[in-house]
Amino acid sequence: MAAGGLKILENSFERLPQSEKKIAEFILGNPQEFVNSTVSQLSSAAETSDAAVIRLCKSLGLKGYQDLKIRVAGDLAKTEQQGYRDIEPNETIYSIVEKMTSNSLQIIRDTSEMVNYEVLEEAISLLSKAKSIHFCGVGASAIVAADAQQKFLRVKKTATAFTDMHLVATLIANADPEDVVFGVSFSGETNEILNIISLAKERGVKTIGLTHYGQSSLSNLCDVSLFTSYSNEAPFRSAATSSRLAQLHIVDILFLAMAARNYEETVEYIDKSRNAIKKMKKKK
Repeated sequence: MAAGGLKILENSFERLPQSEKKIAEFILGNPQEFVNSTVSQLSSAAETSDAAVIRLCKSLGLKGYQDLKIRVAGDLAKTEQQGYRDIEPNETIYSIVEKMTSNSLQIIRDTSEMVNYEVLEEAISLLSKAKSIHFCGVGASAIVAADAQQKFLRVKKTATAFTDMHLVATLIANADPEDVVFGVSFSGETNEILNIISLAKERGVKTIGLTHYGQSSLSNLCDVSLFTSYSNEAPFRSAATSSRLAQLHIVDILFLAMAARNYEETVEYIDKSRNAIKKMKKKK
């Protein structure tokens, strides 16, 4: 059963117009009542309009009112989750291991529940057809870009992941229209990535963005936008930890989905890559 409706509302809340915030606030506070409500009943309870309810569903990137209801109903059917927990002064190693494991599983689960499968299919199609894929990210997101590059290189896909944005700009300026530029930015507002994506669009190159759920400059710019969940976490559990895990999770999904579509070829390429690495490790 689909889920993730409540997390989508939480992730999008601060960026919603006031009329839509009122509806989101009511749903978050009264999820059970919401799943049994019509559009008119919800708008009346939230003291807003039917049109605002429909706009909210669009703002959330969902197919419609029924899609939101199904997702929230799925949330209510789940067992209660622990949520995100931060470390405390002088915390034991045992407790830190337990909390970090719980937090890591939570961010991956939340991200998976938010996946829009039609958009994911579109991204997989673009990557499969691409002549070259240019991954770019700054800071922690650069680690994700590098991970994506090494995965795609192993299956005979031309891929780049430079950290020098000037070098990336030079590359994109001469990119082929059949290439794809893949920008990674948790905030969706990293200037260097936005500039690279804008340059790619000027060159007529297809673009994919990976950022946190909701509207952002990156998601608005890209041809295809993929999202990860995020939480209002305490300082030690901010973007550099949770976002990286969620982003790596999406990259793995893209890679394995492409591999499944070209299974025999992918196995052959991976075997060749593995054998090449083994030869490099052998002693003379």
